[in-house]
Amino acid sequence: MSEFFKNLQTQRWDDHRYYHQSRINQSLHFISALSFLCAYALLFNDPALAALVGWGIAMTTRQAGHFFFEPQGYDHVNQASHEHKEAIKVGYNLRRKVVLLSVWAAAPVALWLAPALGGLIEPAAGYSGYLHDVGIAWLALGVGGVAFRTLHLFAIRDVQTGLVWATKILTDPFHDVMLYWRAPLHLLRGELIDPMHHVRGS
Repeated sequence: MSEFFKNLQTQRWDDHRYYHQSRINQSLHFISALSFLCAYALLFNDPALAALVGWGIAMTTRQAGHFFFEPQGYDHVNQASHEHKEAIKVGYNLRRKVVLLSVWAAAPVALWLAPALGGLIEPAAGYSGYLHDVGIAWLALGVGGVAFRTLHLFAIRDVQTGLVWATKILTDPFHDVMLYWRAPLHLLRGELIDPMHHVRGS
């Protein structure tokens, strides 16, 4: 177990130092983390609503930070190119995220055009029923996305790497709240990029 938690700490550290240098990205991750925690609470009572919150708020803010605000040039803090970081990323890099988000965006369209999905489900009754079906579809996508990448890591790396990554993904909201709650304060002071002194000195 000590090796498991050591690898979990390494994946979290690499994720922070490589992909969260923008204070805007960090702030969006803080908002995302709070939204995910709300989604976790809703999951036990209303899974569809939990997925709507998780994907509609938490994931959109989270991924907007990565796509639009995180620097994608040469990383002088870690002495690594953007291409190198994308190649070694354990989880979903930007290319994989484009595929995942494309499926996410396509699900509501598919349910609107074919409410029964060719007879696979009962057609939704009214707009609330449509939203419920979208939520369930997004919940399935979230579970499937984590499961697929975990199994993929089993095949291309090893079982522990996959299990560590899955654990990291599921616990990221708790960790991100602790890590990035100060980011909005830094933004208010006009600091757009984290100087990463703690990384440079490591």
